[in-house]
Amino acid sequence: MRATARVLVYSDDANTREQVRLASGRRPAADVPPVEFVECATLPAVLKELELGGIDLCVLDGEAVPAGGMGVCRQIKDEVFRCPPVLLLMGRPQDAWLATWSRADAAVTLPVDPVEFADALAGLLRKRLANAA
Repeated sequence: MRATARVLVYSDDANTREQVRLASGRRPAADVPPVEFVECATLPAVLKELELGGIDLCVLDGEAVPAGGMGVCRQIKDEVFRCPPVLLLMGRPQDAWLATWSRADAAVTLPVDPVEFADALAGLLRKRLANAA
């Protein structure tokens, strides 16, 4: 198992980024490594971090402005070679079809439910780390 999993968190709202950090804790499940968060508040920052590499998973806020997480997800899925899995934060459960359109690997609703979020994050990390092995 790797020492840490690097998780990029994109939201223009510092409170949303904090919800993500608090919901996952240091380790979202016993069978995944501890997480290290890379926080981004703008699309250029997200693209820069992905270009640098080493990101294991992205958490994108679908309600972010001016670049919403759903559009960002679709863009990085098209443009980033071996794009990491994406966990999308949606404002409403009815937006699940948009999460599918954006090609997100999983989606949860806002506000962040700690149990639901940690389960989704851990599931995507398990898949990512299994594929990397």
